[in-house]
Amino acid sequence: MIDPFHAARYPLTVEKAGGRVAREGDYDAYIGQLIRQVLLTSPGERINRPDFGAGLSHLVFSPNNPATASLVQTVVHEALQTWLGTFIILEDVQVAAADERLSITVMYAVRSRGDRHELTMDVTQ
Repeated sequence: MIDPFHAARYPLTVEKAGGRVAREGDYDAYIGQLIRQVLLTSPGERINRPDFGAGLSHLVFSPNNPATASLVQTVVHEALQTWLGTFIILEDVQVAAADERLSITVMYAVRSRGDRHELTMDVTQ
């Protein structure tokens, strides 16, 4: 019998019963968590990987306009290709700026399974 997939859940949490690190058993959910980690981690935040991340949390104080949306689209695409290229096939990244919200949509396929997914994330300013 093959063991089911298990990885640490993101964000890292501790189970109330037993005090162990919460685990993620769904591979597709795990990939979504990896994408969020890349997008929300700022370069320089990880000691052994100073270039890791897209740094979207820094956009809170940036002007929310089409130029920022275009820059974010490029940064997100590059970061996901660099850090998750072995896990996903990146199909498209769309970024829209409206009012105080920057909406990021990532369309990808899980490389090992070929399943297509869409992840939407908002950064509010």
